[in-house]
Amino acid sequence: MLTSTFRKPSEIEVGILVGQALFGDGAAALIVGSDPDTLIERPLFQLISADQMFIPDSENAVEGHVCEMGLVVNLAKNVPNLIFEYIEKCMVEAFGPLGINDWNSLFFIVHPGGRAILDQIEAKLSLKKEKLEVSRHVLREYGNIVSSCVFFVMDEMRKRSFKEEKATTGEGLEWGVLLGFGPGLTVETVVLRSQ
Repeated sequence: MLTSTFRKPSEIEVGILVGQALFGDGAAALIVGSDPDTLIERPLFQLISADQMFIPDSENAVEGHVCEMGLVVNLAKNVPNLIFEYIEKCMVEAFGPLGINDWNSLFFIVHPGGRAILDQIEAKLSLKKEKLEVSRHVLREYGNIVSSCVFFVMDEMRKRSFKEEKATTGEGLEWGVLLGFGPGLTVETVVLRSQ
């Protein structure tokens, strides 16, 4: 998170405290390419498709306001419930064309926005506990580090898959999903193929 969110707590601006309590600090980078030369390169994850859904009537669910004192973040209490309501629709739209509807057959790289969000995704998609373990681990270790969070999850999954000698970087599975959440309330769904 940007240092522009760091300031003393205020009884008037609760968003200041929310931003400091929830968001950690971190940075990540990755290389995105096309047509790799497989004789000398080995992609870790292949991006198959990406989709974005703006959840209806969620304009004020996640807001960031830049003001004189920096960035103030406001989060609505119903964010986990909004995700619960729409996450399966996002998954069906992303994986329907591939004929995949067994969510437990996928690996999951989920933005760990908070425990309640992960709990709601797990419940709605009827996921086995281990499916979101990597996201939960990153949340415990680093907190919600906004956009870079999914790359921390991706890297942790890669490391664990290697350590456990899995067949792919996606916990031994071929297909997976990267889920990110953003302002308004936007759900980003990226279909991944693990190498």
